[in-house]
Amino acid sequence: MTEFPQTLQIGQISLDTVDVLRGQGIDENRARPALWASAEEAIEGASDLLEPAAVLGVLSVQSFQHETIELEGGASFEGSLVARALAGAEQVGLAVCTIGVRLEERVQGLFAEAPMLAMALDGAGVAALGKVSDTVIAEIRDVAEQHGLGSGMRAQPGQEGWSIGQQKVLFSLVPADEIGVRLTESYLMIPRKSVSFVIGMGPDMRPDAVACDFCSKRSRCPWRVEA
Repeated sequence: MTEFPQTLQIGQISLDTVDVLRGQGIDENRARPALWASAEEAIEGASDLLEPAAVLGVLSVQSFQHETIELEGGASFEGSLVARALAGAEQVGLAVCTIGVRLEERVQGLFAEAPMLAMALDGAGVAALGKVSDTVIAEIRDVAEQHGLGSGMRAQPGQEGWSIGQQKVLFSLVPADEIGVRLTESYLMIPRKSVSFVIGMGPDMRPDAVACDFCSKRSRCPWRVEA
């Protein structure tokens, strides 16, 4: 495998108004003209505030027992979701992604004077973080393909079936501090527009499932992701 961990250079993030609306949880087919206008303004404002960055690691799986996956070096992940996500994995891709702190600071400052724009800018941040994570997922899948492996579903600490406390394990395996991301005492990430996840790599793995498929809230969640 390529030497890991790596800090990835993320290029310019391109957003459109639909991205911003969806980042706010708004159906673009029902959005009022004022929401479209604020989305367009948010795109212009976000361009100078985004600081996209990611760090990626790849580790070998040493053993797999029930819902515990032991990795090289002795660290282990535990939980029903991560066990399902990594079933059949020989390697595990681990990632932390962020868009930095500047956008959320601007959002906080805007809320008192321009709440609609603040919400649109926050939606732009959500959308931008999604694009950063998509870039990193594509990188992990490319690494797997280069080594003749398939790649599985993405799983995040804090999703149903994987305790958020396992963030501590993930952060011990990749140098998230190099991209300015740290954990609070309750294992939340700072900056808030950050995400961490793992993806398994193995000869028979396929990304046909997503974590939403195994969540008890899947039938009523507006943020549900389809495979």
